[in-house]
Amino acid sequence: MIDALPLFHAVRDRPVLVLGSGEAAVAKRRLVERAGGLVVDDFREGLLRGARLAFIAHEDEERSQRDARRARAAGLLVNVTDRPALCDFTVPSILDRNPVLIAFGTGGASAGLAKQLRLRLETLLPQSLGALALALKGARTALRQRWPDAGDRRRAIDAALTTGGPLDPLREDSAEKVEAWLAGSLSVEASGLVEVALASLDPDDLTLRQARLIGEADVLACEPGIPEALLVRARADAVRRDLGFGDTIEAEDGLTVVLRAPRI
Repeated sequence: MIDALPLFHAVRDRPVLVLGSGEAAVAKRRLVERAGGLVVDDFREGLLRGARLAFIAHEDEERSQRDARRARAAGLLVNVTDRPALCDFTVPSILDRNPVLIAFGTGGASAGLAKQLRLRLETLLPQSLGALALALKGARTALRQRWPDAGDRRRAIDAALTTGGPLDPLREDSAEKVEAWLAGSLSVEASGLVEVALASLDPDDLTLRQARLIGEADVLACEPGIPEALLVRARADAVRRDLGFGDTIEAEDGLTVVLRAPRI
């Protein structure tokens, strides 16, 4: 269960209401402009121009509450700086590898924590990640031609993007390899049957390999007791099979992953 639904809201060339003064308001204006939005600082003008989002950054509590009520009554989604109880949405810390965007949110609990998580990953994700995304976007037609079946296409992409794969996202030169991969010289397919013996039922104890296999699986076969908190790591469209302790299963189409519960 999550407390908020993460969304990426397109604001390019669209009006966004930003009310307030001081450093907080300046930061919100800068954020909107960075996303291509058109900052409007007058309430009435914002409504007339069709704004759908409102950032309120008054230092005065009463004024913030008043403007939040006005904006919400007019149908706008509202964010009030440093006042999570007044917010319809919060603003995450953003790791920018455009068009790849990774957002870190804490539901308003701690902007500092979100920032530090982003800074840790900044050192891991190469600047070339955006170029890889654009290369894959440009290859959509060629991907469909090579793998007409959607399931085959998904498995091929999963295998190519996995750790150590020909298009490993953490490699600086992956974007340059997309054409060769499509030509077949770097082809890798994820298929067959793999057994994963879990050391515990805590999702945080998964190894990188185990997490990757669960995320790539077309079929997940699970012994009793595997918690949903661990199974949510799988794709929503992955087929699930129930197994008894020690039961076996034949490999199905694509990648079949057997999850064995810890033995106590």
